[in-house]
Order: sequence, then structure tokens, then C-alpha cells
Amino acid sequence: MGRWRAVAALFLRNQIHNSSKRLALLDTSSPCVSKSKHLAFGVAPSRFRCFSSFPSPVSIYNNDSDSASNDGYQNYEFGTEEEDEQGKIPIKAYFLSTSIDLKGMQADNLCNVVPPTSRSTNSIALKFSDFSSGIHTLDERESVSNCRFMIVFQYGSAILFNIDDNDVERYLDIVRRHSSGLLTTMRKDDYAVKEKPLLTEEMKGGPDYIVLRTLDTNSIRIIGSVLGQSIALDYFVSQVDKLVEEFADINRAMEKTGTFTMTRKKLFQLVGKANSNLADVILKVGLFERSEIAWREARYAQIYEYLREDYEVTQRFGDLDYKLKFIEHNIHFLHLVMQNRRSDLLEWCIIVLLVIENAIGIYEIVRESGVAL
Repeated sequence: MGRWRAVAALFLRNQIHNSSKRLALLDTSSPCVSKSKHLAFGVAPSRFRCFSSFPSPVSIYNNDSDSASNDGYQNYEFGTEEEDEQGKIPIKAYFLSTSIDLKGMQADNLCNVVPPTSRSTNSIALKFSDFSSGIHTLDERESVSNCRFMIVFQYGSAILFNIDDNDVERYLDIVRRHSSGLLTTMRKDDYAVKEKPLLTEEMKGGPDYIVLRTLDTNSIRIIGSVLGQSIALDYFVSQVDKLVEEFADINRAMEKTGTFTMTRKKLFQLVGKANSNLADVILKVGLFERSEIAWREARYAQIYEYLREDYEVTQRFGDLDYKLKFIEHNIHFLHLVMQNRRSDLLEWCIIVLLVIENAIGIYEIVRESGVAL
């Protein structure tokens, strides 16, 4: 009995030894074995992750890596709100005078003048390199991002690109030295632009900013032209609003007293001011002149049309034209009243002259009759 027990113990030991060798061999050579500590007792087949010696086009970690890659792509293309804010280039639009001498400014800043890309003569572009980073590159896209630009228009607008608030006055002083008719209160508007080379479209709009796939000097000129027209139109609308208010006061006074005391000279001054505002908007600002850059390339035309629609340039001019028609109607009415007053005065003068003539005639008749008697 003890002999059989010894044989059984020896057989069991050999089986355990052989099993451990097979497991060790399987652990080192097979790619399909899990490293779980419960392997000796058997594991459900679903717990094993099998690998192939051939490369697979699909990631083996579908649930993890795919979602991570998608998130990474989305973050890279669209970015978070903080990244969007960091990538924006600030744009500041100012209307500070009624006329700017572009030739004089160009002569004083020859080294900064950007060569024109169109035949338009109502604006110049100045480029100021930013060497604070110490990086010099010939690539146009990078140079645009690393430089500061100022677009100046003859009718009084100045558009600053990528210029900090602390440096604004220094650049505006360059414009003021060649300006006439400086305004007591300068008008200002803020905007921003961002460049995304991976953008699927040429451009994408947002609240108070625009995203472009490619930012170059022509894009800056297009943006500057629309912002310059918009801020100038805002000024002229305010001037027309003052005229409307003045005529509204005249109408209220006429309602109370039944007459008005405006002189003919004052009326003509109001007529001249209203007509000059309309002429400046159409001729000097060039509100309805299409950009030559936008005419040549469709992507610039898309930016131009989007910005004009975003700033409601056409609608605002329609409102301005409506107010001018109101002023024109009031001027026509007041002019008729003045003409009637003048006609009445002339009629009274004629009546007085007739009375004097009749009196003289009667006097002569009486005198001649007295002499005859």
C-alpha cells in the first residue's frame, strides 16, 4: 500500500513539472496569452486579447485610441475657446479726421509702405515688422502674423492690425501729423481675424471676428476697406442724425407758435451740410465702389461680401438715405414758406408804391385844379 502511494506521488510530481514547463513555454512564445495571475486556473476566452503578426489598418484599441484620435483632431482643427482667443489678431478701426494727406504720409514712411496691389489711390498700407521674437522669415504668411499693419484712407479712417492698446496712440500720431479736420471725439470699432490653415472653407465668420484659411496682405486690405467704410459711415450717420434733430426742433417750435424764425442763410447752410454728407459717403468713402482685389479673386470677394453683410453697410446707407429724404422734405417745405414770405413782402411793397403813386397823382390833380380856379 505504501509502495503504491509512493508511485502515485512520483507520478503526480512529474505531471506538475511537465505542466509548469508547458506553461512557461506558452508564456514566452504565444502572443495570445494574458498575463493574468489566474491563468493557471483558466480564464474565459473573452478576457484574452489576441494579436496578429500582420499589421492591421484598424487600431486594436478601438474604444480608447479612436476616441482619443478623434478628440485630438477636433481640438486641432477647431480648438478650445482659450486657443481661439490666443490665436486672434486684434483689429482696431478709427475715424479721426475728415481728410488725410496720403502723399505726405507716404513720403515720410517710405520704408514701411506696402506696394499697392490695385489702382486705388484712396488708401495706403504701412507695414511695421515685429522683431521682438527674433525670428526672421521670408514666408509671407508668417511675416503677416509677426508684423503690424496700418491701413489709412484718405477720407479719415485708420485701421490697425495686430497692434496693442499701449501702442495705439503712437501709430495714430503718425496719421494725425498728416490729417486735417481732426474730430474732437474719435470713433472706434474693434474686430479680430484668425488664420487656420486646416480650415475646410476659405473663410468662416464668427461674432466680432473672422477665420481665414490664408491670411495675407490682400486679405488685410479687404478687411480694412470694409471696416474703414463702416466706421466712416457711422460718423456720417451721426452728422445726419444731428440735422434730423435740428429740423425736429424747428417743427416742434412751429407747432407751438405757428411760425419759425430761421434765416435764409441758416437754411442754406443746412442744405449744404446735408448734401456734403451724402456726397462724402458716395464719392470719398466710395461706399458703392467694388474692390478691385475682390473683383480679381473669388476668395477675396467672399470675404468682402461677408463683411459688408455682417456690418450691414447697405442697410445702414438705406437708413441714412431715408433720413436725408426727411431732411430734404423739410428743407423744401421751409424754402416754400420763405418764398411765400418774400412774395408777401413784395406784394406789400407794390401796394405801398401804388398808394404813394396814387397819392402823388391826386395831389397833382388837386394842385392843378386849384391853379385853374
